[in-house]
Amino acid sequence: MKKFLIVVGVLFTLGIVGVFAFTKIDFNRMNANNYYLQITEEGVPHEKKLDDGSVMTSYSYKLDATNEDGKTISLEFTAQKKLRQDAYLKMYVKEGDQVSSYDEVKLEEIPKKAQNQLE
Repeated sequence: MKKFLIVVGVLFTLGIVGVFAFTKIDFNRMNANNYYLQITEEGVPHEKKLDDGSVMTSYSYKLDATNEDGKTISLEFTAQKKLRQDAYLKMYVKEGDQVSSYDEVKLEEIPKKAQNQLE
């Protein structure tokens, strides 16, 4: 009985840890390549009317981005808000050019080769 309770306790603990890890992991950023860019153009607004009658606006962007080795590619992505002009973004890119997520970063956080391409 004691061994059974220990096994149940261990499995319960592993289950709690697993659920916590699953909710904290951002799968959009896992195994993604990082590219960096600067918002230099206004996003193109796209309005979508929802079932409740409200309107949701998203913004699409097409900009060149550079990785840490200095390789530059063109990226198309959308944002749920208008992005700040001149902001630097760290892009999470999968399957060549598919943006899965992004973060705003400071210029100092960008690798030097990418910084050189952005300036």
